[in-house]
Amino acid sequence: MTSLPSSRPVVRLRPKAEARAIRHGFPWVYADELVLDRRTNALEPGALAVLEDGERRPMGLVTVNPKSKIVARMLDRDTGAALDRAWFEARLAHALALRERLYSEPFYRLVHAEADGFPGVVIDRFGDAAVIQPNAAWAEAHLDMLVAALQAVTGVGIVVKNGTGRARSLEGLTEETLVLKGALDGPVPVRMNGASYMADLTGGQKTGIFYDQRDNHAFAARLAKGGRVLDVFSHVGGFGLAALAAGAESALAVDGSEPALVLAERGAAAMGLAERFARRQGDAFETLEALQAEGERFELVVCDPPAFAPHRQALDAGLRAYERVARLAAPLVAPGGYLVLCSCSHAADLSQFRAASTRGIGKGGRRGQLIHTGFAGPDHPMLPQLAESGYLKSLAFRLD
Repeated sequence: MTSLPSSRPVVRLRPKAEARAIRHGFPWVYADELVLDRRTNALEPGALAVLEDGERRPMGLVTVNPKSKIVARMLDRDTGAALDRAWFEARLAHALALRERLYSEPFYRLVHAEADGFPGVVIDRFGDAAVIQPNAAWAEAHLDMLVAALQAVTGVGIVVKNGTGRARSLEGLTEETLVLKGALDGPVPVRMNGASYMADLTGGQKTGIFYDQRDNHAFAARLAKGGRVLDVFSHVGGFGLAALAAGAESALAVDGSEPALVLAERGAAAMGLAERFARRQGDAFETLEALQAEGERFELVVCDPPAFAPHRQALDAGLRAYERVARLAAPLVAPGGYLVLCSCSHAADLSQFRAASTRGIGKGGRRGQLIHTGFAGPDHPMLPQLAESGYLKSLAFRLD
């Protein structure tokens, strides 16, 4: 699906809208900043349009979705850009060049939405397979072209569409997961930080694995050598398996999802370390309380929960949840051991998350040093003008 530059509609910022931020790289226009007249409201979700400021000066090529709070997303500063296969291939090649410089094997996030010039689009690569999350209406409308360009640039034979999640519902898109190209016969093995993971590309959380934690896995693994590790909210064993690969004595994975724990167990077996791995399915908060009652202690405890504060309305409740995690986890750390706490909440910034974690550690009867602050890996680049693209925080404490 393409549109000719000469036939594109024009949308315009309201007179008092802040055009400077957009000119300086901010990629979104909110519904209260755009003139939503009858003509604009009649545009199909994902339609391409030329954005003008309040004085009718062109600002760039945008995709418009009148049904979304983010009513326009910047695609190209060139208002005459042709959104054809060459456009997609050029941007994908630019993204691929960074990842190939960073990693020796094809396991990484290939496209990180706005930061890679693909608003609302995530693509994770798993060797010969790739998972696309088209979380914006324009990407859904251009999906065939995106898939063709992806295969041409990377050579992947398997392409999965993961059309699930809150972001799609905000765009008015339906949920579905499909294998668009090739075929899958089960979970895909992923090598990372010396560990082996099993990623379910069609039935797992998100795209099947969390590449954003790669560097934080590696740092925590350095603290785990020779010790017992507790990996809470473990998913497919991210921190625990990395710790085992680095020489941890044992790893206990805790998660609410039995299928995810089975995949973690399979990863440990693939590493030849099944005897040093254990799993415990159940509510994380209840399990933390039970482990304390059982007198358990670990040299490294990691808690990597889902986003407790995905939006501003959930911020206060989310910060209380992060504090509770820290309060329950801190007593499980052996004297002189380490506690790693993570947040992937957009709404909770680093200072708020750090304060909540520190309060929780104190209420758990412990004190300690903050020895490391981590973020998402470089295959998850941050668009400087968009704070939301820097969502992941990881704090490592050494407790007295």
